[in-house]
Amino acid sequence: MPIITISREMGTGAYGIAKELSKKLKYTLVDGLKLAESALDYGISLETLQAVDEKPPSYNTMQDRERAASLNSIELILLDFAKKGNIILYGRGGQDLLRGSGNVLKLRFIAGFEERVEQFAEREWIDPDLAKELIRRSDHQRGGFIHFYFDRNWDDPLEYDLIFNTSRLSHSAIIDSIVAAAKDPQLKEADAWSNNVIDNAIMVKKIETALLRSDELEYRPFRIEVEEGEATLSGYIGSELEKKAAIRIAAAVEGVNNVVDNIQVIDYCKYKDKC
Repeated sequence: MPIITISREMGTGAYGIAKELSKKLKYTLVDGLKLAESALDYGISLETLQAVDEKPPSYNTMQDRERAASLNSIELILLDFAKKGNIILYGRGGQDLLRGSGNVLKLRFIAGFEERVEQFAEREWIDPDLAKELIRRSDHQRGGFIHFYFDRNWDDPLEYDLIFNTSRLSHSAIIDSIVAAAKDPQLKEADAWSNNVIDNAIMVKKIETALLRSDELEYRPFRIEVEEGEATLSGYIGSELEKKAAIRIAAAVEGVNNVVDNIQVIDYCKYKDKC
């Protein structure tokens, strides 16, 4: 059975559907609660989890980079669950983390704004005006996270396999449609080679995390590719010393057999009035 990812607007009722779907398929639902259960095993405090979950990272200061590393650790949790199979990844850019995997069924849940406000206000027992504010803020934050971190338009319909308007369809009809789609032979056929894609994605995240947590270099995001234990690092860095450190750090990550160096050294001081 395929990995299922869910992208949702607040107030669509997607979470209730995800829970019912997980029971029907006997899948593990990887949501905020499941992340909280796993966080400490990955060195993430619950306070840090709340601070970085689905929020765009920054790379300016060492503190920023530590928060970005924690976000990477959250993604490692998601990827490790994906490796086990029979899961639903709820939000958090799951489909983007698994980009290139052929055994992923990508779902999107939408609804009219007023319907979402009404449902959310009723569920949370809050004033509708507050519900409007929270939903707008949530849409902005989630859309911004996907755009900044994954360079993708959250609303692009071509990024999803199925889009459900929960204002128009019942939960049972939606779930029946998803169960039928999950049986598509093309998704099953992709299982074998998709495991390799997930393994490579896990290695990329481990290398990124090690680089982010290093105090030996002023980190700038690299392009990292991994294939059969060989890691290729591309991008720019400020000195030969930092370049050597980056290569050494990547090579020290468990599972990396070789590092291909495509990093270019740029003396940024030449382009600044003060260094």
